[in-house]
Amino acid sequence: MSISDDQEFEMPNRGDDRPGIDELDDVVTGDDMDDDVDELEDADEDDDDYPEDATEDDIDLIVALYREDGQPVALALDYDLANDLEALVTQLRRMPGDGGAVALASIASEVFVIVRVRGKHVQAFCSDGVAAADWPLARDVLDLLGVEVPEDDEESAPVGDLGILADVGLHDFELEAMAEDYDEDSATLVERIANRIKFGPEFAKALASFE
Repeated sequence: MSISDDQEFEMPNRGDDRPGIDELDDVVTGDDMDDDVDELEDADEDDDDYPEDATEDDIDLIVALYREDGQPVALALDYDLANDLEALVTQLRRMPGDGGAVALASIASEVFVIVRVRGKHVQAFCSDGVAAADWPLARDVLDLLGVEVPEDDEESAPVGDLGILADVGLHDFELEAMAEDYDEDSATLVERIANRIKFGPEFAKALASFE
């Protein structure tokens, strides 16, 4: 059954048996996912090729979205969370969303990242795997998913769960099309995503914090 365009972003509270990243073959969840998230920082410290942190000038936006009592909420997050997936996941887990929380981030107008946390279930998506060579958050997503960083001569391509927002109105083919629109500013694409899942006005208010 398809989801209509006017369906609101509702993430029902079904406990930890909800479908999520645990159903994907190329990622892990539950205790294994927790272990992987906890190990990200240690792995980064041992990796000489790990990119330097994005500065506030590099970070276009990082916003959390969730619903509380059915009402959409959008919060501007600290810039530091755009450099640390482990800390970002921890922050999302603290939010009182009816069914979890989503973070949308755009960096340097060239790459966007989506992270969705529902209990122990963590889903992640990066619009361009090549960006993992330049930006820590993109690198963390690839590390979490167990995907190698592409070589410099490889073509840009999205990495992660294309169905990350499929149940709330953004189908996998739509997200893929957005991610592969490399001529468009990634911040603009993130705004389109927020509008598509019915967070437009709230997202716009949060976005003002970065302008």
